[in-house]
Parts: sequence; structure tokens; C-alpha cells
Amino acid sequence: MTPSVFVIDDDADVRDSLITLFRGEGLQARGFESGGDFFDRLPDDVMACVVTDLRMPGIDGSELIRRVMELRGPVWPVVVVTGHADVPVAVRLMKAGVVDFIEKPIDPVQLVASVRSCLSRLIDVNAERQSRAATVERLERLTPRETQVFDGLIRGQSNKEIAQDLEISPRTVEVFRAKIMVKTEAASLSALVRMGLQVQGDRGWDA
Repeated sequence: MTPSVFVIDDDADVRDSLITLFRGEGLQARGFESGGDFFDRLPDDVMACVVTDLRMPGIDGSELIRRVMELRGPVWPVVVVTGHADVPVAVRLMKAGVVDFIEKPIDPVQLVASVRSCLSRLIDVNAERQSRAATVERLERLTPRETQVFDGLIRGQSNKEIAQDLEISPRTVEVFRAKIMVKTEAASLSALVRMGLQVQGDRGWDA
């Protein structure tokens, strides 16, 4: 999945030049003439980088940023391009979640580098999400008792300690542990521990 770039600017010449720039770099880019136009035709992309001007009629850049953060958060990072920059505005925007702030006239090299950095992070985030989803799917194969043994292993308990907590024999714990390794497809105890850490806080898993 290749994340898109959304260009939001009421200046048609600027908007078109940025779209051409991004497409020339092999990126998927779409343009919107205002914040209202963007939300009226809100894309359904799971991940994207939003490049927006600040001063626009109707929904201005600040309000657009607030709404994007509310709707998508970190999976739609925002890069601001504006000809009206000052330190207080830059600080306020960065605190609001903007990942970069580029002044006009735009340095195309700087802008492309900023957007590519955002997209690279998004690809890493997507890979991590897919990995977490696969881990959760494997852990859901466990029975309730196997899950209890798994939790004990992730907490660093020995077979004997787990057996005492669950009031079963250490040998039974060993049997459950072998089944857990097969069901989770973990090649080693360290791989199993990494699984537990990866889904910590998800779906009630105690890792």
C-alpha cells in the first residue's frame, strides 16, 4: 500500500504545481481547493500525508489540522506550507501535531524530502500494524488455560511458579507451553516474549 499525498491550497497555480511536483517524484497526489472541498470529498485512504496552506477561505488551515488530527491522527501527518510564517504560529502548529512547517516560496527539494519522510514513517507504521494483527490472530488460537500459561511465561515466571498459580502440575505447564509454541508459531521463547510485548495492552492480553 502506497500512501497518498493530499494537497490543499486555494491558489490553483500553487496547488497544480505541487501536484505536478509530487507526481513527478512518483507519488500519488490529489488536489483540493479548500478545507471545505477536502472534507466534502473526504478521501478514504487509510494512510496519507496532508500538505496544506494556512490562510484559506472557509475552513482555514488551523481548523483543517484540528479536524484531521481528530479524524485520523498520526496516520495522516500534516505538512504546512505558508507565506505567513512566524515563530508563535510555527510553535502552535507543531504542538497541534503538524510534522513540518515550510515557508513560501517553497523549496521543492525540502518539501519532497519532508513528505517522503512522512510517507516512510507511515509505511513502517503499516508494517508494524500488520505484524501486530498477525500476532493477535495467533494468540487468539489459544484456549483460556493456554492464555493463562502464556501470560505467566511473558511475566517471566518459571514452569513451577505458573503451576503453583494455576494449581496444576509443572508437567502440565510444559504440555501447555509446547502447544502454545505450536499455535503461535513461535520459534523460541524469546520470539514468544516479543509477541507478548508487541500486543501489550491489546485485547486484554497481560504481557
